[in-house]
Amino acid sequence: MACPLSRTTRDVSRVFAAHHTYDYRLCTARRPPGIETLDSKAVIELFSPDRLNPYLTECAGDHAAALALYRWNSTVAAAFFEPIGHLEIMLRNALDAQLVAGQQRRGRTADWYTDRKVPLGDKARADIAQAQQRAGRRGAAIPRGKVIAELSFGFWRFLLARQYKTKLWPDLAGAFPHAPDRALPTVEDPVGRLHKFRNRIAHHEGIWHLPLEARRNDIQTVLGFMAPAAATWVHSASRIDDVLARRP
Repeated sequence: MACPLSRTTRDVSRVFAAHHTYDYRLCTARRPPGIETLDSKAVIELFSPDRLNPYLTECAGDHAAALALYRWNSTVAAAFFEPIGHLEIMLRNALDAQLVAGQQRRGRTADWYTDRKVPLGDKARADIAQAQQRAGRRGAAIPRGKVIAELSFGFWRFLLARQYKTKLWPDLAGAFPHAPDRALPTVEDPVGRLHKFRNRIAHHEGIWHLPLEARRNDIQTVLGFMAPAAATWVHSASRIDDVLARRP
């Protein structure tokens, strides 16, 4: 059950990233039934005190409040993971389409990820080799779609790195027809933030103290650069705002 917020945090949409002031007396009064008898120390020990210490500090040492915040952190992480997953798939398909088009314009028949003329760095080449190995089937041709799907979010994020500004970006910029300009940082900056954020979620790290509204906006921004309809579709089913409003 969500705890009432103090006045400084009631309006999540305006002050979430700036203030984290809670009325712990109210939180204690609204604990779920049975929370007083819960052996919170045993739960904390299983999670490990080191993992829970930031939550305990935020909750002034209140074990039950810290566990409620930890549970909410997991809930909001799950709410973010779904739209980030949609973005990852759409982003890789959009970038792949631009790289394929670039090969066609240059009269090349090889797939861009196997063509040594495509100016990819050593790390990108190694990632491609690993993706091909994971996608491979003994005695059968490797479907290109499987190779593309095996390339991680990090691979696509780093195709947008500044090292490729003059080599790949002129082709890749076409994946973002609705961006306000063709400057690489316009796209790379939000994608880079989302890549780091997604990795924190994937490693079960805390995100409760991060500017979550800003990351939600980054998702919508990047999707909107590719296609406004995609941003609308993802937002229409997003649980993020609802979960943010229920922070304990």
